[in-house]
Formats: sequence, C-alpha cells, structure tokens
Amino acid sequence: MEPGNEGEEDNSPVEQVRMTVLTTDDPTLPVWTFRMWVIGIFSCALMSFLNQFFSYRTEPLIITSITVQVASLPAGRLLANILPEKKFRLPGFGDRLFSLNPGPFNIKEHVLISIFANAGYAFGNGSAYAVGIVNIIKAFYHRRISFFAGWLLIITTQVLGYGWAGLMRKYVVEPAHMWWPSTLVQVSLFRALHEKEENRMSRSKFFLITLICSFTWYTIPGYFFPTLTSISWLCYIFKHSVTAQQLGSGMKGLGLGAFSLDWSAVSSFLFSPLISPFFAIANIFVGFFLFMYVAIPVTYWGLDLYSAKKYPIFSSHLFTGNGTKYDISAIVNQNFELDKAAYA
Repeated sequence: MEPGNEGEEDNSPVEQVRMTVLTTDDPTLPVWTFRMWVIGIFSCALMSFLNQFFSYRTEPLIITSITVQVASLPAGRLLANILPEKKFRLPGFGDRLFSLNPGPFNIKEHVLISIFANAGYAFGNGSAYAVGIVNIIKAFYHRRISFFAGWLLIITTQVLGYGWAGLMRKYVVEPAHMWWPSTLVQVSLFRALHEKEENRMSRSKFFLITLICSFTWYTIPGYFFPTLTSISWLCYIFKHSVTAQQLGSGMKGLGLGAFSLDWSAVSSFLFSPLISPFFAIANIFVGFFLFMYVAIPVTYWGLDLYSAKKYPIFSSHLFTGNGTKYDISAIVNQNFELDKAAYA
C-alpha cells in the first residue's frame, strides 16, 4: 500500500458512514474492565425484563440500547470516581497487574456495555419472539408448559440468529457497502457523549435538551391523556357508523386519517422513522398504501370476496362461516395436535 492511501482504504464507500464513523483508534484504552462487566451484565438483564414487560401493551414500548447509552455514561463515570485504583495480581496470571479502576471511563467500555444491552432487548426486536408461543399455550390454550421447555425454546430461537450471522457474515457484515443505518445513530451518540467540542452548543448539550423535552412530553399521552395515542377523527364525527369505524379506527380498522401524538406509538412496531433512510420508509409506505387503501377496500366492500363482510375488517381471531369466533381449543388435544374427530 502506498503512503497516504491507508486513510482511503479505511473510508467507507457510503457517504453517511464516512461522515459518522471515525477511522482512527487508540489501542491504549482499557476495554475488559470491572465496571464494563458490572454495568454491561446489569444492563442486559434489565433491558430483557423491561422490554418483555412492556411488550404486552397494545402499542409496545420498546426501550432501545440508546437508553442504556445515556444511562450508563454517568454510571461508568461514577464507578471511575469511587472504585479503588490499587493494582493487584490474580493467581494463575503471573506478574500481570489488575485494577478495578484502570482510569477514566472511556468510549470503548461504553460501546461494549451497549452491546450487552443490545443483546438484552433481542438484538433490536424488543422482546424475545418465542415468548409469545409460551404465552399462547398458557393464556389461550390453558395448558401447562415446564420452565425448562419454555426456556429451551426461547434460548434456541434467540441464538439461531448467531448461526445465521456467522453463515452470512461474508455477505452482510464484511462488505463495506453493507451498512446498517440504525447503527450510525448509536455511533453519533457515542461521539456526542465523549468528544469535546468548542461549538456554541455541543452535541451532548443539544441531546440533553432534547431528552428532557421528549421525557416531559411523553407524560402527557402516556399518563394524562392516553387518547392522544390514536386520534381517529372519522370515529369521532360518525360515532354510529360501522363503516366509518372500520375506515378510521387505528386499532380495529384501516386508520384512514388517524394520527398519533405519542412517539412510542409511532415507533412501536417499525421502530423510529428517524433512523431509517428515506428510501426504506418510502418502500414500506408504497406497499402499505397499495395493500391497505387499495386492495383491502376493493376486496372487502367492492367484491365481498369470500363473504368478507361477515367478519371484522381487522382481527387476529379465527371465525366460523357465519362470523362467530372459532373455538380453537375444542379441536386441539393434550399434545397440542389437531383432533381430527373433533374437527370433523
């Protein structure tokens, strides 16, 4: 490699990545520190519990690892101030010296703590998907499942992603043009929290102001006026019209004209639209519009396909031919298998 080309080799071909990610490194910064392990493991456990707990809401409240990024910074700096700096040796490690406090809390420790937290909220998906299977068995089928069986199911489905990541690493991780927009948000936040700036308003100060304003506003739709979560003006105007309820309801209908003033509702399923690039949002919107506002109205009201008007326009239940709810538990035996005699 010719001198001067090393920086060009490290730069990403994607402009957004070049503007966000640094190509320099400080190998002298301590990484595997005591405070990193303590805060990281605690963050992983806490994120796992909170996201599973809030996943049962109608609009799931997903606590991302960005929250841990903000909260772990003062925690790390606190431990850096109170932990003893005295060095000691451990049996089996020879003359190597260890310390509970090797120096100031640094960005590398911060990144590893966030990786721990990211694993705690199912790698960006909020709660563990397989927990829903255990919930369905207990809540809807009223059957028992042992703790070990449920735990094994959840663990195997969660670590399955590691296997796919390893198999696809050559194609979705290593190529420089395969970038992940959501990761850039975290990188920007790391730089804002650790880099010193001489601007009129630093990024960390701007972030703090935004955080306080966001937290203050959330108390309004979250606690005082939950109706702001989904405002369906069609439903308010035409209270007694079934068709208007089907068109305007954001919960049991198409949500036509409905809007929300609750950010947790906006980002509850597809995550924050501020993270995804515009082309990804436009791609989802076009498909959503064609399906929800063209295909469904035509097949439901226009063609009455498969006698669709007998059933709710939007529901997760199964129904019989006359529109009543189907009793699924009546055709399932003790082994969760189809009872052909009962089904017939």
